[in-house]
Amino acid sequence: MLKATLRSFLAHKGRLMLSALAVILSVAFVAGSLIFSDTVTRTFDRLFASTAADVTVSPKEDLSSQVPSGVTATLPAALAAKVAKVDGVAAVHVDAAVSDITVVDRENAPVGPTTGAPTIAKNWYVTDRSPVKLTSGHAPRGPGEALLDADTARHKHVRIGDRLTVLARPGSFKVRVVGIATFTTTNPGAALVFLDTPTAQTKLLGSSKAATSISVDAAQGVGDARLKQRIAAALPSSYELRTASEKAKSDTDRLGTFLDVIKYVMLGFAGIAVLVGVFLIVNTFSMLIAQRTRELGLLRALGADRRQVRRSVLMEALLLGLVGSTLGLAVGIGLAAGLIRLMSAFGMNIRSTDMVIGWATPVAAYVVGVGVTFVAAYLPARRAAGVSPMAALTDAEVAGVGRPLRVRAVAGAIVGTLGVAALAGCARATETASAASLLGVGVILTLVATVIAGPLLVRPLIRVLGAAFPALFGAVGRMSQRNALRNPRRTGATASALMVGLALVGGMSVASASMSKSFDQQIDKTLGVDFVVQNRNFRPFPQEITDRVRATDGTGLVVRQRFTPVAVRLPDGKRVETTAAGYDPRLDDVAHITYAQGDTAAALADGNVAMDAQFAKSHDVRVGSAIPVQFPAGRHTDLKVGALTDQDGSEGFIQGGVFFGMATLQKYVPNGQDSALYVNAGPGTSKDQLRSRLEKTLAAYPQVQVRDRADYKKLVHDQIAVLLYLVYALLGLAIVIAVLGVVNTLALSVVERTREIGLLRAIGLARRQLRRMIRLESVVIAVFGAVLGLALGLVWGVCIHQVLALQGMKALDVPWGTIIAVVIGSAVVGVVAALLPALRASRMNVLAAIAHE
Repeated sequence: MLKATLRSFLAHKGRLMLSALAVILSVAFVAGSLIFSDTVTRTFDRLFASTAADVTVSPKEDLSSQVPSGVTATLPAALAAKVAKVDGVAAVHVDAAVSDITVVDRENAPVGPTTGAPTIAKNWYVTDRSPVKLTSGHAPRGPGEALLDADTARHKHVRIGDRLTVLARPGSFKVRVVGIATFTTTNPGAALVFLDTPTAQTKLLGSSKAATSISVDAAQGVGDARLKQRIAAALPSSYELRTASEKAKSDTDRLGTFLDVIKYVMLGFAGIAVLVGVFLIVNTFSMLIAQRTRELGLLRALGADRRQVRRSVLMEALLLGLVGSTLGLAVGIGLAAGLIRLMSAFGMNIRSTDMVIGWATPVAAYVVGVGVTFVAAYLPARRAAGVSPMAALTDAEVAGVGRPLRVRAVAGAIVGTLGVAALAGCARATETASAASLLGVGVILTLVATVIAGPLLVRPLIRVLGAAFPALFGAVGRMSQRNALRNPRRTGATASALMVGLALVGGMSVASASMSKSFDQQIDKTLGVDFVVQNRNFRPFPQEITDRVRATDGTGLVVRQRFTPVAVRLPDGKRVETTAAGYDPRLDDVAHITYAQGDTAAALADGNVAMDAQFAKSHDVRVGSAIPVQFPAGRHTDLKVGALTDQDGSEGFIQGGVFFGMATLQKYVPNGQDSALYVNAGPGTSKDQLRSRLEKTLAAYPQVQVRDRADYKKLVHDQIAVLLYLVYALLGLAIVIAVLGVVNTLALSVVERTREIGLLRAIGLARRQLRRMIRLESVVIAVFGAVLGLALGLVWGVCIHQVLALQGMKALDVPWGTIIAVVIGSAVVGVVAALLPALRASRMNVLAAIAHE
């Protein structure tokens, strides 16, 4: 049986390799994502471990926020002298570093990465752990001198002697590049500007007495943990102390979010490849077994029992899985190397020689590859074991033809009913968490139900989809339609591969279109201002930009917006951390906020705060309630609730749900920066005139943009499109594997119908007509899968919209143009998939085909 199995595997290796491609793709994405993630993590672990000081003293972070406030946490630089006196301290360095600043050249072009990595300005000093070394020029010696890292200098064509402008929080200032510093470790992709310590303190932090942290080197023989204890005993508890290993771990954890995004995206591709590949493998093995009915019957007649036949088929699947996993692992290594090179092109210089292939990667690769193939082949193997010895004496029959579909109908109905019930529950849910949970259950169950019941839909739908074929193409069209109807199980399985990807696209297309339309409505409803001045990356900007905007000729009303993290102690005893906003008076002139109670004047009054009405109700907060509020740097106060906002009416404008007057914010967060300016044109100035003047004023600040309402809408659409592009990429992968499935099915079908094709050719069917028949069969199968997938996706999309509606995005929009384009594209996919099988069929020798058994 082993010899027979190996001989059978090698006899069908061409067809099996088409199935192996699905295994290769899924394993490649799994292996590639793990290798890339492990490599980057190991590289940065070494970077952080080699550059972290033995002990770092920094301000304690008491509040966290996803929205930056522009405040740089500092501590007194004088602490360095106190730390230097601690026993076991060898050296102390004051750090003055600020990230996410902007540096421009003489033409006001940004000197920094374009990939989202930060531009960091800091003070220059050299230790054994410095990530850079001076390779040309000299160190900065005064307020007008700076060093630049070599990578940035090379990419931005900056040389020693060039003048740069640094746009910092206290104000902009000019420097001359006097030296170039080269990375001695991995360049994380950031741009680095170095100043001398007094200049960095004054120009970046606004005070010669401030520092962002203090780095401490331990004396010989003194452990980091022991030194940390000694320094902690000498300093107040308001500072955070971390050893080198603790700081390295903290930095790695912050990087982990970025790495997780890449890893999960790639694992998403792997999941799609696995899911679609299952249909391909099941279909391939089912057809191979159907064509080998006489062969399997002969083995049974010669004494092979059911277990041996089943084991023989599963052994073929195991061989396929091993080959696919091995090749997939090799492709995954290449994929990881490509990603590493791509990151290098973006400025993160990771060497391919540092690639990490941990033991978990090949284990995961073979578990996925072999496991998927083995599971997918199990049902065909059971079917093979059921072949009777009498089959050796009869003509081979195609498995599945004419067999009743009652079991599928019952199973599909049960699973489908449960799925529909879950989706209906999602539509009626009033809480986002429960609605999302029901949506996930409903999506999975309805997908499974559609796959199970797909063959039941083949005959009614393909009769409709192919109804025009006889009229357009005559007998060839009629035969192509009947060929697709011949085996509903096979047609359903082939179409399911395409259905999965298109269902995903359909659902996300409806969701993204609905989100875009909802945001458009919210922007139209809430934003009542001529222009919004903001940073490109939405981070705060220096005060001088606000002053320049106000001084621009034709500027009328300017309302500032600032953010800060806060912690609110509620009457029910809960402590909630959130992001609060501060606004200038006359907010009503630039925004339309709907209030459940109170008004803008009460919300922005000194000592008052406003919050969302639903949030307030759930925590027993009323207008007039005194709420303890904690601000950064340990500042506390009680604020009175002056107004409650209606979330549906204001969600598009009020972020975080909590806001108060600018006077309140400046009192407790005195060093904050503006995040946005809402600007109206003054009397006698048109919008176009004001925009032109503002853009001229802000030409020296390339990080800042002037946006009107249309710009805001485009910005939102572009952000949503990023998610949609990811979905389209997943669709592309699903289509590639689905095309392989159609090619495989048609190729095996041509072999199965060799004698039939020979007879058709003998009675006058031309080669061109034969190719057209196979192409039409492929097209109708592909369109059938598209119709099923898009119908399912539309249902999912509507239910996703119901979840979004609970977050205030209530507009429903179905992108019919996209839906129609996908159906047309599916027909094209069908034509492309049929090219090779049709060509092979048309080249058959007629007499040999008629004599084929």
